[in-house]
Amino acid sequence: MKKVLLLGAGMVAKPLVDFLLKNNIKLTIASRTVAKAEKLLKQRKNGNSVQWTTDNLDLLENMILEHDLTVSLLPYKYHVTVARFCIKYGKNMVTTSYVSEEMKSLDKEAKEAGIILLNEIGVDPGFDHMTAMRIIDKVQASGGKIKEFYSLCGALAAPEEIDNPFKYKFSWSPKGVIMAGNNGAKFKKNGKTVEIPTKELFKYPLQIEFPEVGKMEVYPNRDSLAYINIYKLKDIETMYRGTFRYPDWCEIMDAMKALGLTSYDEKSFEKKTYRKIMARQLQLYPANIKEKTAEFLGIKLDSPAIEAMDWLGLFDDNLIAFDKGSNFDLICDLMLKKMMLPEGARDMVIMLHSFLIETADGKNEVIKSRLLDFANDEDTSIARTVALPAAIAVIMILDGRIKDTGVHIPIAKSIYEPVLTKLENMGIGMVEEWGLPESDKI
Repeated sequence: MKKVLLLGAGMVAKPLVDFLLKNNIKLTIASRTVAKAEKLLKQRKNGNSVQWTTDNLDLLENMILEHDLTVSLLPYKYHVTVARFCIKYGKNMVTTSYVSEEMKSLDKEAKEAGIILLNEIGVDPGFDHMTAMRIIDKVQASGGKIKEFYSLCGALAAPEEIDNPFKYKFSWSPKGVIMAGNNGAKFKKNGKTVEIPTKELFKYPLQIEFPEVGKMEVYPNRDSLAYINIYKLKDIETMYRGTFRYPDWCEIMDAMKALGLTSYDEKSFEKKTYRKIMARQLQLYPANIKEKTAEFLGIKLDSPAIEAMDWLGLFDDNLIAFDKGSNFDLICDLMLKKMMLPEGARDMVIMLHSFLIETADGKNEVIKSRLLDFANDEDTSIARTVALPAAIAVIMILDGRIKDTGVHIPIAKSIYEPVLTKLENMGIGMVEEWGLPESDKI
């Protein structure tokens, strides 16, 4: 029986655990909180748990040595440490996180060790790569050319769950969501590079009508330019990766960033109320701070941004529960308390690929590919769409169906085709429309 080590027992782990145990894998879950791991394992005979923290490198090394493959669902900053031990002992590794430059630098060592370090095999990144490359490869194989490509994704509460001003509930870490909003962005539009500084990230969202969901906003996601080479789209005129949100999210987050409320700078919160922290940000007296905040931002008192901050509690006289931290910590703490998706509530993952292509006979056509996936009775949508691609890849590596070595993301047909086929059999698949008129492009 093949042995897999899973590092982390967080919010997306359950579908991966269930899949591996059902496929006759001996699974060890190493987690800071053993109770979380045991809840996932449900006393199944081929699973066991280990209490482990990321600073215990000796135990990590021994666990990697004793298993055939390691899946890391840890925060991305730990992946390289795990990868180095995998290289040392010739053990394969899978992660769902973006591949870092430091991880890329391990490519030669991984090849020499005869192992694969497979990254970005989740939903975004992961499923987006695979479903995009399936279309790109077909277009290019038929002599066509990709002129424009928009790749958009969002993990959101289902429409019936929207009952707060942010129109958002977290089905995964609030810190990850807010941290992503602190990035800048780069993309290519009509042959020109567009750079968006972090302070302007939410200012100019695209407006997209998504079938069965309605009007959505999209803001740019990190560095789209890198994917021109990754997807082999050398002469593409427009390349844009973006994130879906319900309307008002971008206005709210833009206002909060303008107030410095997502800053990482450490501050003292000792004996401070939320109202006083807001006053400190504006360098004003706390009286009428809600009205002063609206005036500072140049927006109306009944605007979505002011209503959202008021609902979150930023104008309240409640004492802050911790003495030190950043405004980022403060916002994440409030969101964790007020905006988590309740157990049993539905979330959804939506994805849209929109291509403008030139066919082999010189005609312009649009291809659109959409995913609309909701939670089922067992798992959230974000957990399924992140964990199952990784779980399928684990089985393929252990069975020898993925023979590549080195540092990879899932853009090769030998990886994406069988993974997508298996996902489709499990009810997770894109609906593709080919041959649409050019007027249907984004």
